[in-house]
Amino acid sequence: MALEDICNFKDKPTHKTFPFYASEDTSVSVFTESLNFKWRGEMTSKKASDVPLEFHVPSLFKRPSSRASHSVSVRRPFPLSHGTTTLGFIFQGGVIAAADTRASAGGLVACPAVHKITPIHSHLVVTSSGSGADCMLWERILTREIRLYQLRHKRRLSIRGTAKLLSLMLHPFKGTDVCVALTLCGWDKAESTKNLEETLGVTDDCSPSVCKDVPSKTNLLCFSGPKLIYVCSDGARLQGDIFSVGSGSPYAYGVLDRSLSWSLNKEEAILLAREAVFRATHRDAYSGNNVDLFHVTAEGWRQRQREDLKEEYYRDMEKRGKKMDVKTKKAAKIMQ
Repeated sequence: MALEDICNFKDKPTHKTFPFYASEDTSVSVFTESLNFKWRGEMTSKKASDVPLEFHVPSLFKRPSSRASHSVSVRRPFPLSHGTTTLGFIFQGGVIAAADTRASAGGLVACPAVHKITPIHSHLVVTSSGSGADCMLWERILTREIRLYQLRHKRRLSIRGTAKLLSLMLHPFKGTDVCVALTLCGWDKAESTKNLEETLGVTDDCSPSVCKDVPSKTNLLCFSGPKLIYVCSDGARLQGDIFSVGSGSPYAYGVLDRSLSWSLNKEEAILLAREAVFRATHRDAYSGNNVDLFHVTAEGWRQRQREDLKEEYYRDMEKRGKKMDVKTKKAAKIMQ
């Protein structure tokens, strides 16, 4: 009861409701203006058999007011420093997502074997950085909403639509202590283009002069293929070909910018991702222990077996030793 009084939970709803139109796909909201996230009551859709179209997110704590007799916000007994290394990039063979496994709380290693890459569905994984509890909560909310969308529409929400949905859910928490930074690494299947054509009414004889409000089939092709989108807790949403998030990201970017190219094959891309995480964990105190790696293609995601970064360190030291031996022999020959 005392905790309820402090957190102002008494006689308050535990969630807020955002209406969501089941007949719309947020990935094609550029072409339609019917998507709306205003505050309204419960809504239903005829296409969804009168299923309530809404998603629920936790409610916000009230901010302290000068008129209030006491503050309702609860502060932590000590500040926590968040640190991690996560990365993702696109190449000709799909999308690579990699991350370390150390969960830190300031100078304390809270857990050496956490999972910072979470599968959402068969063609989408999410790398997480920030507060561990917040990331786990929002990943579960996102997984639930994607599953509900699939059950209502008999098709999956696109990666871009998923990112937009997550951004809209996180935006009300801007300026609070919520700390979430997620990178969506996925692949939109080509068959989703057919569903988009049916939804938007695109036909073979549909010309731009006749269907001005409907995108052409050429434009619809941009919805299929690999996608990499970054979403953070203030609602920001960025799409790109390479992202690295966390305290070790500057070191990871240094390795990726040096060797990353579109023409990499699968083995080269995996080696590059492992090296980027290893270099970051070697220099960053908040990252370390192991490396997790996922490869997302048109067939779905595949997880590589978790590897200990100590072994990678010894491999690197062995390579350096061999290079030094070669240089020493060459120098000895020149001296002779």
